[in-house]
Amino acid sequence: GTCAESPAAPGKRARPVATIRAMNEAHERRAAALIDFIDESPSPFHAVEATAARLRAAGFREVAEEDAFEAGSGRRYLVRGGSLVAWWIPDGVDPRAGFRVVGAHTDSPNLRIKPRPDTGRAGYRQLGVEVYGGALLNSWLNRDLGLSGRVFLRAGSGDPEQRLFRIDRPVCTVPQLAIHLHRDIRTEGLRLNAQEHLAPVWALGDGNEGGFRELLAEELAVEADSILSWDAMCHDTQPSSFVGAEREFLAAPRLDNLCSSYCGLAALLASAERASAKHVAVLTLFDHEEVGSTSSRGATSPLLGDVLERILLAAGGTREDFHRAIARSVCVSSDMAHATHPNYVAKHEPDHWLAMNAGPVLKINANLRYATEAETEALFQRACEVAGVPFQKWVNRTDLACGSTIGPLTAANLGMRTVDVGNPQLSMHSARELCGSLDPEYMVRALTEFHG
Repeated sequence: GTCAESPAAPGKRARPVATIRAMNEAHERRAAALIDFIDESPSPFHAVEATAARLRAAGFREVAEEDAFEAGSGRRYLVRGGSLVAWWIPDGVDPRAGFRVVGAHTDSPNLRIKPRPDTGRAGYRQLGVEVYGGALLNSWLNRDLGLSGRVFLRAGSGDPEQRLFRIDRPVCTVPQLAIHLHRDIRTEGLRLNAQEHLAPVWALGDGNEGGFRELLAEELAVEADSILSWDAMCHDTQPSSFVGAEREFLAAPRLDNLCSSYCGLAALLASAERASAKHVAVLTLFDHEEVGSTSSRGATSPLLGDVLERILLAAGGTREDFHRAIARSVCVSSDMAHATHPNYVAKHEPDHWLAMNAGPVLKINANLRYATEAETEALFQRACEVAGVPFQKWVNRTDLACGSTIGPLTAANLGMRTVDVGNPQLSMHSARELCGSLDPEYMVRALTEFHG
């Protein structure tokens, strides 16, 4: 079947193609599965762990980077820290035919614990934090915060041992200053200094007493002096949930971009069950998108290109074959999009309003802050039409700066045709965000069809 674009006329309420009353069992199951995935993934490392667990359950086998890739068809995945690449080579398909890549990212803006974390004033013990990415700082106030991430431990004479940890009970909070002591907030607005105003409170006492390392040691059942280092961060402990009179919405932390990560995973698993596949299906989940992607496992790293080349070389191809395969390949960069905000409609391009529950968004920018071009726009639009999925097209207001994604980086690094898409959401970069309940299933169907 086909499904046309459903734009909202300027000045009129953006209407979803289907209301939540029409949400069938598949949509509800998908939304509930997304909630489970997000709640399992308070850090990029946990997101990779949750993804890998689902891949293994579907018959995917992990490949260590230092081991040789195997020839032939099959289901494989590779992990590098908070990043993951998974691929499926269908029976009878030669990687020389090209790749269908879906890319997303595992990281979200948050508060990260400093190497010397124990601080405090005025009789409170606090945690020193650094802001990661473009967080909406006010959204982290007055929340019940847990801690998660990874720790490296001494392991005798060998390399340090990595262990993940997650403390889902509320162990700290960032209290807001009372209005009685900040009366000009109503006229001047809330102004937060990242150094002075965001240190979470977690106990009473002298801030120099220590305790963070001991807390980690207790959680991991190890000695405190065995802890060498950590990548630790705060997360909101409130569970994700359906919201709305008719369950129209999903409220959750880290929708940007775990929603896209989950949809990409679900599409890969669905495509691996199809008998008609003609290309190698690839999922790449990068860390560090929120801070520019410049790292050993971000979108500017050689991670994806190296994996694709190794897949082809293992199949007996040459470097020349690799370049020819890249020319036949397409990447979907899947990151969240800005739904039209009812209280700030002037911030949106008036002829390109976006509605929740109206399907995936093709993101277009003439200055290539998004990688979409007419060719790739048409390819993804066609995938939506064949899948029977509604879709929308979006551009930024011409007088506002436009954000970006892994799309332009992937296109530039590999020379691969790329399209930027995403589900619409509100409260992007908040500690808690909002998207439509129907849209995850729409995106999965579109990405599954894209894999072919």
